[in-house]
Amino acid sequence: MKVLVVGSNGQIGQRLIQLLKENKEHTVRAMVRKKEQADAYEKQGIETVLADLEGTVDSITEAAKGCDAIVFTAGSGGKTGDDKTLLIDLDGAGKTIEAAEKAGIDRFIMVSAIQANNRENWHDNILPYYAAKHYADRVLESSRLTYTIIRPGILLNEPGTGKVSAAENITYGSIPREDVAHAILAALDEKHTYKRAFDLITGDDLIADALKKV
Repeated sequence: MKVLVVGSNGQIGQRLIQLLKENKEHTVRAMVRKKEQADAYEKQGIETVLADLEGTVDSITEAAKGCDAIVFTAGSGGKTGDDKTLLIDLDGAGKTIEAAEKAGIDRFIMVSAIQANNRENWHDNILPYYAAKHYADRVLESSRLTYTIIRPGILLNEPGTGKVSAAENITYGSIPREDVAHAILAALDEKHTYKRAFDLITGDDLIADALKKV
C-alpha cells in the first residue's frame, strides 16, 4: 500500500514514516503544512505533499490521491487552546475521513486516545481533547471506510519493547510512541483489526499476536 501519513511532523508520525520508508511492502507519502517540513523529508528521499487540516476537504483529497491508505496521527498538541483541539483533532479528522471517501481510499487508521470511547474514564484536565477524539472516532465508525481505531495509553518517548496489550476496554496504562508506530504498521494489512477499535498499552504479547486477539 501507499500510505498517506497525516500528522507527519508529530512524534508518532515521524517514527511511522521511517518505518514505512524501510518497509518492503508499503510506501509512504508525508503530509505536512510547511515547506521547510517538506524539504526536510524530501532530503531523506521521502515523498511529501503540502496540505493543511484547517484548509479545505478538497485540498486534503488532492493530497491523498494515489494513496491506498491513510493514517491520521495528527494532533493540536498540549500547548494550544481548545479552539485548535476542535479544529485539528475533531474537524481535521472529519475532513480527512471525507477526503478519503472522495479520493476512493478505503483503508483508514485513526490514532485516538485510551478510553476515548468511555466518558466515565476521561481525565478532567483534558476533557475537550477527549471529546474531540470521541467524536472523531464516531465519525469514522459511521463512514464507509475500512477503519482501525487505535487508542494508545499515556505516550512515552522511551525505546519500544515490542510487546503490548490490545483490547476493547483497558482503563489505564502507558506505551512508548515507538511501539504505537509499529502497531500502526502491523495493523495496515491485519484483517483482524478491520472495523475494530481498541486500547493499546505495554503488555506481554508481541504486537502481531496482540492485534490478532482484539
